Amino acid sequence: MEPHGVLVVGSITADVTAFSARFPRRGETVLGDDFTLVLGGKGANQAVASARAGARTWLAGCVGRDPFREIVLDGLRSYGVGLDEVRTVDGRTGVAHIRVDASGENDIVITPLANADLSPAMVDASIGATAGKVGVLLLQLEVPAVTACHAAKAGRAAGLTVVLDPAPAQTLPDDVWPHIDLVTPNESEATELTGVEVTDPASAERAGRWFLDRGVGHALITLGAVGAVSVTREGARHFTAYQVTAVDTTAAGDAFTGSLGAALAAGDAMERAIRRGMAAGALATTRPGASPSLPDRDEVDALMSGNTLEGAAR
Repeated sequence: MEPHGVLVVGSITADVTAFSARFPRRGETVLGDDFTLVLGGKGANQAVASARAGARTWLAGCVGRDPFREIVLDGLRSYGVGLDEVRTVDGRTGVAHIRVDASGENDIVITPLANADLSPAMVDASIGATAGKVGVLLLQLEVPAVTACHAAKAGRAAGLTVVLDPAPAQTLPDDVWPHIDLVTPNESEATELTGVEVTDPASAERAGRWFLDRGVGHALITLGAVGAVSVTREGARHFTAYQVTAVDTTAAGDAFTGSLGAALAAGDAMERAIRRGMAAGALATTRPGASPSLPDRDEVDALMSGNTLEGAAR
């Protein structure tokens, strides 16, 4: 029987979010409208998104010995994420400071703290412990780049489908790209990594070719309300976005990648997996916060049943 689980190697943070009508200008103080303290981190968010999409999901990551530890572990546990591969290390749990304005846009400062302790040896142990249970490995870049790159190579060697969400964007060694089956940058990350200014589907396709030229199997550039562009050696395809009213874009990309990974682990064809990821990402923008905004499988099914994504091949 094919393994249908997902292993996420990535960050875990306590997300401290302030909501206000607008962002303050440099040196300015504004009054906010609300505040939340919840589980976050791109690794944790993708693990929650995968679990809520129906996949057995494990998270390999690190938390500290502080009050935030129980907040994030309780959050992961409540969503059904396997905690066997979460390590407790000395020091403090990672923190994300997030600001959200009235339009739903956000800016984020990540302080990695315990996430910096996630090591290649820990990754190897987690891949070994979940062998035969998982078929997809999800990676991001809020943990040390050397650990994420090692995970890509180790995951490929273990026969896993390796998916990299290259956020926050940073230069990676050339030798890691051939170990990536699927890369899922948004427009700003694709721009920073490739040097191609991504503003529309045509420029997204050009950026996607950059990844393919370096050995990546499939590039999927997300464009927010404009949709996503899938680029493979067979050609490019633009998927239009689901139309929703956004209130907070935090974790939308994680919803996309986590749901996509769960669908691939379940054996869905790539086109179907992309559609599921896009539906999850759209739904995540309709609620505030990171992990609380991530939709479950039934919500994704309902959105997909009422909408048809048009794909235009080029």
